[in-house]
Amino acid sequence: MTSQLRYRCQLHQSARERREESHPLTWRMRDDGVRVDLAEYVSKDGYAAVSQVLNGQSPEEVIDTMTEANVRGRGGAGFSAGVKWCLTLKGENIPRGYLVCNADEMEPGTFKDRQLMEQLPHLLIEGMILGGYANNARFGYIFLRGEYIGAARAIEQALAEAREAGWLGADIAGSGFDFDIALHTGAGRYICGEETALINSLEGRRANPRDKPPFPGQSGAWGKPTVVNNVETLCCVPSVLRHGADWYQSLSGDLSNDGGTKLYGVSGRVNRPGLWELPMGTSGRELLDLAGGIRDGRALKAWLPGGASTGFLLPEHLELALDFDTIAKAGSRLGTGLLTVVTDQQSMVALMRNLETFFARESCGWCTPCRDGLPWTVKLLAALERGEGEQGDIEMLDKLANDLGPGKTFCAHAPGAAMPLASALKYFRHEFEQGVTRPTGPAHAEPIPVGEV
Repeated sequence: MTSQLRYRCQLHQSARERREESHPLTWRMRDDGVRVDLAEYVSKDGYAAVSQVLNGQSPEEVIDTMTEANVRGRGGAGFSAGVKWCLTLKGENIPRGYLVCNADEMEPGTFKDRQLMEQLPHLLIEGMILGGYANNARFGYIFLRGEYIGAARAIEQALAEAREAGWLGADIAGSGFDFDIALHTGAGRYICGEETALINSLEGRRANPRDKPPFPGQSGAWGKPTVVNNVETLCCVPSVLRHGADWYQSLSGDLSNDGGTKLYGVSGRVNRPGLWELPMGTSGRELLDLAGGIRDGRALKAWLPGGASTGFLLPEHLELALDFDTIAKAGSRLGTGLLTVVTDQQSMVALMRNLETFFARESCGWCTPCRDGLPWTVKLLAALERGEGEQGDIEMLDKLANDLGPGKTFCAHAPGAAMPLASALKYFRHEFEQGVTRPTGPAHAEPIPVGEV
């Protein structure tokens, strides 16, 4: 899917000023979508935060600013980046560790990090330098989804430019701080989005999640303290440290207690699928309007607020602020903040069979509920989709959704798969019941390709 980045700008300011002040993640992007090279990036205040911070602030001051700004993880979990950095082992007798960028963007319906990496790789590099400085890291890794060939090319070019200019390597900006970054492309497994499975894969091991504690901040890659952050999270860092926590908080205004902006997107059967940088707390209704509404005049039946591992919401939830706490109170998760729409033409049974097939295939097989429970849900859903369901199948799906929930499996993979299933059964149970006695019918039998979900 080709995503189109659109800007919501204020009037009576120059184009550059209004974009910089209201769109810290995207204002440097070119209209033609071409990668911003080092010369252009520096001309747009690139690496200014590195020079400012490395020569004027302590790592503790950096962490304090990030905590006050309330930069919550943009990969889906929403955990405070500043608090996470506080938990990393530091001190004179603690070995320097690693900063790892989680760029394994395999959440169905999510494509925000790809835009940043393809068009603004230097913004990610700058954020990683600052994160490495704050966390006493000696080296950084970008763990990239293997299918993102364009992003890999852009990052490799940017890394070479940054090294040649002295932004990576020894004595960055004359500060005495040494830091470098390597690109590591993954082998295409969804489980690598879980930070400890990612670390195992980075080390050359099977991508299974690790038992915690110890947490990566204490013992991560090769036994060293390791911080893992998402691409968008790290791309927020330069503007936060350059302009301050109060400025960053002000970007969301009265819309949300979560500071800053967010890359929101819409995919599915809308007129203009795309990606927008908007204040945190923007409503689903506004996003759907920016996407031009539902295609072919169809009605909205349901929507996922942040990728396939979030719970379905209804049209009446569109007025809610798209932030972590508000969406959680509604029974779902903000996740990656990219909406997937479901129209009145689409079957929830077929859609859930498709989604659970994806989650079952991507299970690492480490724990029994996930390894055996997810294929079982696929078998039951496929039978209901064919109209061959038996009495008790829906109740068994209810039980499986509960048994796969939070705290009952080794990592968050199975709970992520269970959330859309549980919400689909809650809101659209009648569609599942139809599959017990008869086929769901031609109008409802069309599955959604995984790429659209």
